[in-house]
Amino acid sequence: MWETCSVQLNVRLPSDIAAQAEEVQKTDPEFLSRVVLYGLTRRSIYQHLRGQDKAEAPQEVQETPQAVS
Repeated sequence: MWETCSVQLNVRLPSDIAAQAEEVQKTDPEFLSRVVLYGLTRRSIYQHLRGQDKAEAPQEVQETPQAVS
């Protein structure tokens, strides 16, 4: 599948969420890894699409036609 490597992340979370994250890390570390991978993948896709959108945007702003009375 993919070549992987371990990383250590330090994050600041609200106490209740931090407690839940610690519990999940103890009971199902694979799930927590998938959640982090999912979040980073979504962010990467968003940034890629946003970059494409900016590259395709016209450089000059076209004026909107005005209605004649």
